[in-house]
Amino acid sequence: MTITQIDWRPFCDEWLHTWTGNRPEALIEHYTEDAFYLDPAYPAGISGRTELSAYFAKLLSRNPDWRWQAVEIFNTEEGFTLKWKATIPVKNTQLITYGLDIVVMRGDKICRNEVYFDRVKWMDLMKSGGL
Repeated sequence: MTITQIDWRPFCDEWLHTWTGNRPEALIEHYTEDAFYLDPAYPAGISGRTELSAYFAKLLSRNPDWRWQAVEIFNTEEGFTLKWKATIPVKNTQLITYGLDIVVMRGDKICRNEVYFDRVKWMDLMKSGGL
């Protein structure tokens, strides 16, 4: 088995940029119609662009100023695994956290996106009204 070495950095930079600024219509353009997405808030996952678009709209409207940055990108057979850094404004401070996305691509669109991170910091923010 040989993993194709694709430079995913330009795609990741553009995709992560669309997670900022409450632009769910720009973010959803990176996903296929039948995309599957899961994160700690939805461990069973979300299927399809319509449902995913509604989730992104709600999530991004609550967090318009967070910033995402690719730290490391590892090629896989069908896409990549991304280690990211998130900077999330909370009241008069910033939460900085790291996580991983497992991304399966179909052409130039994401068909599967699994997001993993330490939820403890996020839960503390939600309790304090920060997220």
